[in-house]
Amino acid sequence: MDSKPAGITPGRLLQIYGVAVFLIFVVIPAGLYVACDPERLELDQSARNSAQGQFVRLSDGVTHYELGGPPAGRLVVLAAGATVPYYIWDPTFAELAKAGFRVLRYDYYGRGYSDRPDVPFTQELYVRQLTELLDALHITSRFDLAGLSFGGAVITSFAARHPSRVRSLVYVDPAFRMPEMLHGIESMPRVWNVVTAVLDERSWADGQLNDFLHPERFPDWPDRYRVQLRYRGFRRSRLSDVVNNVDTDQRDELQRVGNDPRPVLVVWGKQDPNVPFELSASLLGVMPSARLVAVEDAGHLPQWEQPQIVHPALLEFLNEVQP
Repeated sequence: MDSKPAGITPGRLLQIYGVAVFLIFVVIPAGLYVACDPERLELDQSARNSAQGQFVRLSDGVTHYELGGPPAGRLVVLAAGATVPYYIWDPTFAELAKAGFRVLRYDYYGRGYSDRPDVPFTQELYVRQLTELLDALHITSRFDLAGLSFGGAVITSFAARHPSRVRSLVYVDPAFRMPEMLHGIESMPRVWNVVTAVLDERSWADGQLNDFLHPERFPDWPDRYRVQLRYRGFRRSRLSDVVNNVDTDQRDELQRVGNDPRPVLVVWGKQDPNVPFELSASLLGVMPSARLVAVEDAGHLPQWEQPQIVHPALLEFLNEVQP
């Protein structure tokens, strides 16, 4: 009597489905994550040996900074943008130092060669980092404070908390924190981490060219940005910044800082695609003593695209401010 081949039992079929689901939703994404993740290195002392500037350990981690210009010069502190390290200030740092100013710039936590601590990246963290850096460098006298893009948010919070330490404020295409909603998977950190590493993070460097009105003039810009993408924690820091500041509202801080009689300079690229020039009217509305320099033929980084306009205006402003 011929025997009939045994069919697949329901239990066996369930096992096959289970393996398929595991492969599709676990193994394959994990393999893509490992293959695509640009963050493969630890940011340790050996990695920092090739970096210019100096390092100091603060309460939340090591901070990368550079202090240049004559030791006896009047201090100007430069706060960078949201994700680009302190090299975003290269031309301004050099111009100020050449003019006789003492100049301090630094990398925020999570960026450049500063540590990527696994802590909430609240606005208070940024204020604490700058405060501790100044204290570590024994800077106790008043200084001029400049912020570029997101640096505008940082210097506003610092000036609101430490008004007696700030002689003048300089805003360059500033951005400020306002309440916002989380988008999609930002509320699911593990999923966001994998999806971003596989599909998005490698495009961040090329995306920095969007800050320029004439990106063809800065062909090395993405490569400079890619250096920090190699070190673990950059992606996590960016998400932490978004998640921990969804309810942060700086309007009261802006009002308090605007009511202070200290001098304020506002520099804004008229073709800024990220923080539109039209927003300058709102800032001047809460800072009536501010002076506006509107920079034609410049995007988000006018100090790079029109230095011959920005730097003379900055030096004129600083020289008018009483020491």
